[in-house]
Amino acid sequence: MDIAVNLVETYLRLNGYLTLSEFEIQRRGTDGTYETVTDVDIVGFRFPGDIHAVDDHDDCRLLQIRDPALELRPDMIDVVLGEVKQGDAQFNPSMTRHEVLHSVLQRLEWAYGVPVEGVVDDLQNGGLSEVPACAGTGTVRTRLVAFGKSRTTDLHTVSLSHVFETMVGYFHDLEEVLRPAQFKDPAPALLKLLVKTGFEVKKPADE
Repeated sequence: MDIAVNLVETYLRLNGYLTLSEFEIQRRGTDGTYETVTDVDIVGFRFPGDIHAVDDHDDCRLLQIRDPALELRPDMIDVVLGEVKQGDAQFNPSMTRHEVLHSVLQRLEWAYGVPVEGVVDDLQNGGLSEVPACAGTGTVRTRLVAFGKSRTTDLHTVSLSHVFETMVGYFHDLEEVLRPAQFKDPAPALLKLLVKTGFEVKKPADE
């Protein structure tokens, strides 16, 4: 797995998302054979609710994992379809193709209170959809997000430097809790080692 995808997937998981990475999309050609259209680097699905670093009792309630940059709301399911770049944060043109978006969202169709075709249309038109959740239990926000090099972090762009700094912050602030946790993937394992050995990681002042 690409190291940047590995980093972003761990970031989303720590923030409470269920994830799929490097999700391949197939299509049937005019000659009847099948081919890979593209792969979606990261798919994240997050139910509403706070995330606690440990079992939620007594003083553990204060050990919350929360990144304001994700712009989460209490009654909202958040679905992220992400493109991850080690360079500039940008989308491949194939990301917004109907068959790509529909292939991913049909796996999550049960969460939506409306047909996913309308959600696909919203994503193609503006990269964002907010529709009722199944059985009227809040809303489902679905968004396209580019992860990579960027001076800004917002609803559709998350800089890798923000991901990196946030992860280092988690490992530092929750060191006692996360010390026994096993991070076997290369990106989080390296970050945990850097924090454990006392390294300070800072981005350049001009970024």
